[in-house]
Amino acid sequence: MNYFSFLTADEIEYVHQSSLEILEETGLIVRNEKARNRFAEHGALVDPETEIVRIPAHIVEKYRKMVPPTITLRGRDPAYDITFPRKLPVIATASSAPDIVDPVTGICRRSTSEDIARIAHVVNECEGFDVFSISTLADDAPRDQFSLTRFYTALKNCVKPVRTSVYDIHEAKQVIKLGELIAGSKEAFWERPFINFGYCAAVSPLTLDFDSTDTMMYFAENGITAYGTIAPMGGLSTPLSLPGMLVIQNAEWLAVATLAQMTKPGTAHIYNFLPVFADMRDGAYAPGAIEIGMMNSAVCQMARFYNVPSGGYLGLTNSKVADAQSGFEKGMSPLMGALSGADFIVMGGLQDALMSFDFGQLMIDNEIARMVKRVRGGFGFSKEAASVQEIKDTGPAGMFADNPATLERMHTATFMPDLADRNLREKWELEGSSTIHQRAMNKALEILSTPNAVAFGKTIDERIRAEFEGLVKGDSKLPEGWERFEVGAPAPNRERRVNRRRKRGQLS
Repeated sequence: MNYFSFLTADEIEYVHQSSLEILEETGLIVRNEKARNRFAEHGALVDPETEIVRIPAHIVEKYRKMVPPTITLRGRDPAYDITFPRKLPVIATASSAPDIVDPVTGICRRSTSEDIARIAHVVNECEGFDVFSISTLADDAPRDQFSLTRFYTALKNCVKPVRTSVYDIHEAKQVIKLGELIAGSKEAFWERPFINFGYCAAVSPLTLDFDSTDTMMYFAENGITAYGTIAPMGGLSTPLSLPGMLVIQNAEWLAVATLAQMTKPGTAHIYNFLPVFADMRDGAYAPGAIEIGMMNSAVCQMARFYNVPSGGYLGLTNSKVADAQSGFEKGMSPLMGALSGADFIVMGGLQDALMSFDFGQLMIDNEIARMVKRVRGGFGFSKEAASVQEIKDTGPAGMFADNPATLERMHTATFMPDLADRNLREKWELEGSSTIHQRAMNKALEILSTPNAVAFGKTIDERIRAEFEGLVKGDSKLPEGWERFEVGAPAPNRERRVNRRRKRGQLS
């Protein structure tokens, strides 16, 4: 497939060589002593006083070539396991918002484990999302069970691959123990480890922090599926230019990939990124900027140069509601990523610069995700689809609507939206003049009104609760007071207005 691209072959080579030059001559700060020692054991130059590690180019080249060309994310149900790159992009929800727009009151508040349970239930039924990257935090998590609470509630209600990050190795071990209890035994879990982690070892500019680097090495040492994210902020932690950001984040990605392979050769990795340019008028964090999509295009090219999967946080927005700003920010960058060859797109459910989750936004993003996959599915060109004989048979001034081929293709030739309104204005007005957000909330309500068929059974839950005292309930239950918007009920006075227009001959 031909992908959209910004960079020439010479420019890709320049970014690569410049990254090697920076790592060898400038180096990076490595806060974790174990990581510094590991770099030193494999030929890097370490200054214990400044904690700066300089990595010769030939060492980076040796280890980055060990990164596998594919990665597999596993779900509780193996039918949902995903290995990529593949033809269609893998699409995930965005993660770790502290707040949620309450579906009953519409007011933004702190998210709880009950919210995670409901979100997991809905995501499990959303065709557009392949991965549940746990959307929110859990303000009610018991002490010493923060990440455990999030993973437990998500895994209990969703059989797709689930992932998020943890604070430290202690939390990682708790979550892995949870996986063993779900699987029924330690052996059963490690035969197909279905828990996936994330981490952000690199802190721009050119720093590897302590805890995330520690967990990254732990994951690699134990063969645990995990991938890192590089998250620079243009103008603050990188130069204020697209090429400058690309060079520095590429150097950081190479450093993390090198350390992972030094830890265990063949450790799976994604060239995953969350680059954001600050709005220099006020320093605002701007993940909805179009430059995010542009950077992703370049990242996809670098990932193909390194023969590794590419990914990015693309469908993000600064908007606080599901409005036009949210629509174009959440639509443009994911589509650009798909056209540029992104293998992994993180986009679903969050608003307000990753600070809040909204159920209606999730359902709208699911529709965007399905459209993005439709684009990447391809044009579908074939001699049969070109329909030359059908055109000849129908002839000039003919009608294709009643052809058998039209009937056969009516559900497959074009994308059929669930939420987008295509009615005439008068019909839309007669049915209540609903917004897409209202229809989206109805869809989420419909899912949550049905018992979750994939939730843990009693035996698994009892096993987990015997191990972890005081764990949250984690059940998906419809919030009391969440009412359906009555699409189809005429809005007040609108039916009379439409009838008047008909009498005046303005409507046929």
